[in-house]
Amino acid sequence: MKPWIGITMNPHKDDNSQSSITADYYEGVAAAGGVPVLLPALAELEMLARLDGILFTGGPDIDPVHYGELPHPTLVFSPLRDASEILLYREARAKGMPMLGICRGIQLINVAAGGTLWQDIPSQLPNAHGHSPWAPRNYATHGVTLDEQLREMLGETTRVNSFHHQAVKDVAPGFRATGYAADGVIEAIEADEGFVVGIQWHCENLWRQDRAMLHIFEGLVNACRV
Repeated sequence: MKPWIGITMNPHKDDNSQSSITADYYEGVAAAGGVPVLLPALAELEMLARLDGILFTGGPDIDPVHYGELPHPTLVFSPLRDASEILLYREARAKGMPMLGICRGIQLINVAAGGTLWQDIPSQLPNAHGHSPWAPRNYATHGVTLDEQLREMLGETTRVNSFHHQAVKDVAPGFRATGYAADGVIEAIEADEGFVVGIQWHCENLWRQDRAMLHIFEGLVNACRV
């Protein structure tokens, strides 16, 4: 049977009565052999019993209250989504469920597991570059060096499309950094045990023209079959 993959949705920034998600996420899961299940921002943990894995998608910033800091003036966050997804991550992790985080998703996993973030790359890491370029979303703009499972999926180096002003700072306990940009910004993390992988770039926008990027979705789906 095909694994059922829960995919988090993004509440509208001004009206929590609506949620949305781009088709690239759920079409990527389907192309990798999974059954996509869209998850609104609800703390309904019963849904975990029906799922085999979770994909945490991109979206707004995470409130730094969750890692003991005051917010940078540039931040925009959704308290509802933060609370829902942190709870969802922790319960899924306790069950040993495979998970993938993309962009905000890597940040969510890291924070929920006890790590911290750079809140604003331009002001806090002025020597970093290329992480929020004016470019099409399906155009790779900088390279990353990879290790561990991601190296097996994509090779030692690959080019990616980054659109973010935040990044992993202190890696959470039980995780290790396995991907870096040339400027030292962390682009990927992986759990010490199990398939829990976070990437900072948007593979959902790349997999149609760079089929290697589909391997990331396949990694999640295949981990759910074990």
